[in-house]
Amino acid sequence: MPCWAAIKRVGLTLSAQQRQPGEHLYVTLEQVSKAYRKGTLSVTALEGVSLEIARGEFVALMGPSGSGKTTLLNLMAGLDTADTGAIHIDGREQARGGEGARARWRAETIGIVFQSSNLVPFLSALRNVELPLLLHPVSAGEARRRARKVLELVGLEDRSAHYPRELSGGQEQRVAIARAIVSDPKLLLCDEPTGDLDRVSADAILRLLRTLCDEFGRTIIVVTHDPAAAALADRQILLDKGRLTGPGEAGGGG
Repeated sequence: MPCWAAIKRVGLTLSAQQRQPGEHLYVTLEQVSKAYRKGTLSVTALEGVSLEIARGEFVALMGPSGSGKTTLLNLMAGLDTADTGAIHIDGREQARGGEGARARWRAETIGIVFQSSNLVPFLSALRNVELPLLLHPVSAGEARRRARKVLELVGLEDRSAHYPRELSGGQEQRVAIARAIVSDPKLLLCDEPTGDLDRVSADAILRLLRTLCDEFGRTIIVVTHDPAAAALADRQILLDKGRLTGPGEAGGGG
């Protein structure tokens, strides 16, 4: 595994810090609801969800397929908007401002990891990792330097010139995590990041996420069906039919 101190040599602010779950809230949802139209029908995805997540907490968001997990993740990421209720990230209302302002805020604050990795197939691993920095005021040379160091961080410095088709599933997902953290986000949202991986690769991804939480104090929310991911999390939040059914409601917890 690479040296975790390497990232600090390139000017990113990832730094070891003592994690104290519950000391400061980072994500809060207040009576959030969301419905979608299917023809003449209205399908409720979330109904009255209230939730508090502490700064530096690792949370597993679980529930059966169709329970609203991905919808909830997309709302927290600002990729969709709630019909009712409010979402605050680090005290900022997520829906505030126009689309351009929200996109800039999202680029500075949130890293997103999808189940399928969503790498651009005609770009190398290095160029894929550089992509988020196009939204940041850094030079091309600085973006390249940061991308190389983050690939080193996830143990793929020797695969930087390889294209996605030349990588294993676990390597693709590590590139996706490198891309998600290259802009130094404080919140990492992961949608089934181990769903398509073998057990060895999945465990490596989970250890990487756990280290980002423990060593660097990042807040991590993982949508998962993987019992190993749930076991590694500080807390499991259960959703069913758009409602919380287990620990996780505002004021509940740990």
